[in-house]
Amino acid sequence: MHTNVESNPLLDRLPPHLKQYIKAQDYEQYTPINQAVWRYVMRKNVDYLSKVAHESYVMGLEKTGISIDNIPSMYGMNRILKEIGWAAVAVDGFIPPNAFMEFQAYKVLVIASDIRQLENIEYTPAPDIIHEGAGHAPIIASPDYAEYLRRFGEIGAKAISSAHDMEMYEAVRTLSILKEADGITQEAIDAAERSVEQLQNKEVQPSEIALIRNLHWWTVEYGLVGTVENPKIYGAGLLSSIGESTWCMTDEVKKIPYSIDAAYQEFDITKPQPQLFVTPDFAYLMQVLEEFAGTMAVRKGGWRGLKKLIESKQIGTLELNTGLQVSGIFTEMIQNDDNEVVYFATQGETALSYREKELIGHGVNRYKNGYSSPLGKLKGINLSIENMGPRDLKAYDFYDGKPISFEYESGITVSGLNVTGMRNLGGQLMLIQFTDCTVTYGDKILHDPSMGDFDLVIGSQIVSAFAGAADFLSFDLITHVAETNTVKPTLSEKEDTLNRLYQQVRLQRESNQIDKQALLEVFTSLQKDYPQDWLCALEIYELTKDSAVLAHLKEVQKHKEKVAHLITNGLELIQ
Repeated sequence: MHTNVESNPLLDRLPPHLKQYIKAQDYEQYTPINQAVWRYVMRKNVDYLSKVAHESYVMGLEKTGISIDNIPSMYGMNRILKEIGWAAVAVDGFIPPNAFMEFQAYKVLVIASDIRQLENIEYTPAPDIIHEGAGHAPIIASPDYAEYLRRFGEIGAKAISSAHDMEMYEAVRTLSILKEADGITQEAIDAAERSVEQLQNKEVQPSEIALIRNLHWWTVEYGLVGTVENPKIYGAGLLSSIGESTWCMTDEVKKIPYSIDAAYQEFDITKPQPQLFVTPDFAYLMQVLEEFAGTMAVRKGGWRGLKKLIESKQIGTLELNTGLQVSGIFTEMIQNDDNEVVYFATQGETALSYREKELIGHGVNRYKNGYSSPLGKLKGINLSIENMGPRDLKAYDFYDGKPISFEYESGITVSGLNVTGMRNLGGQLMLIQFTDCTVTYGDKILHDPSMGDFDLVIGSQIVSAFAGAADFLSFDLITHVAETNTVKPTLSEKEDTLNRLYQQVRLQRESNQIDKQALLEVFTSLQKDYPQDWLCALEIYELTKDSAVLAHLKEVQKHKEKVAHLITNGLELIQ
């Protein structure tokens, strides 16, 4: 098996700030037990889900080349996904929500390459290759759904988050890591669960990323399609959970017609979902997504959008009606009596852009320590500056190379030497550069000549506000350091020996030349040293149909209630 990722045009065009999350898939990390877990889940899923999943699931397994017998390699997945216009990358567990969304916008599946432990074979809160590879990948073979996923990523990447969201992200990531790590005490897991629960119960105004994450959960992860009376599964969380995919089809789980209301329905990642939403078809998903996008600051802008950026304390962008975009960490705004923004400020590195491209000479080198500018119309003049032609500018004494002083309706005054202006493609002024400039608001000095040149953005309205930079190349965004890392298991001598027994069974099956005596010798070792193991014994029974192995499995069922139904399911598959 290859451990690298085959080159794919979609991966080649990923921006550097997304590439920082990609890690090589170390295929050799997968143990024989891991492979057996994958095979069990996939056999069970294909058998059961062919009856209850959306029709594109089984078709998608074939199209994406997902094997039932082997954990997929990124190399193989990319080679096949390229044919349907997608790609896949391996990452280390959960990544920040905006980054996850942005990968989707680039038509790249994010796959946590770790795999759940045998103890968590039915469900794990941690993202793993079963969830991502066997859950997400097959459904994107449906063109309608694939376009929904891409568009969701495009909109979700612009959603503004809050400081609370980042706390929640780190807490959930920590919990998911602890639940899959070896040697972690129950006390540590309980503490991590309490931390998640406390954050979930904290009364905060939900941010855009929190609301759109809810939509993502109830569609991409836990969505049903069809009718409330006869739903089919398409959500990856259900497709990858052999426990919940069965339970969700019972009457114990409430089925609700999908609508924008799902954005306001919270979820608990640590528990099975008590209700699920049913969309009539994938096209309707897009309709609700666009309805939600209409409520976001990226579409509405205004003072509320800027307020969200200020509260996020992260790099964001506001766009003016001239098309000029300001990216940075926003800290301040002044509003008039009508709540319109008449002044804004950032702190730290800031960049000005137009149509997602940084304006030459107006990047972070020029604005190292922040940026500020008034907005709006001039006092006593109905015509806004951006709509003034050359004749209008002369009438109001806007001459390049000449000093000028003017006052906005807000009372903010600007006095300085007018150096030059910059226009957008429609001919509107969007930036005027001044030297020896003073900007005041009442008694407050907003800018003075000692602070250097002053660049006045021209615009009377904020038409959009969104997370991230307008031009991702404006900033050094390769800075993410997670507070936690997934824990790679270190096998004890006993665990290593058990894996060798699994491997012997695996090699026998793959050889197509079954040596029943050799397998029964493996079973004797298993029964002697690992009497509670059930999956290896199940695989031996599959190949030998030996009554002693079956009797052992029945005995394990009696003493291990938690796995009794898993053994039953496995025997049904064999028969």
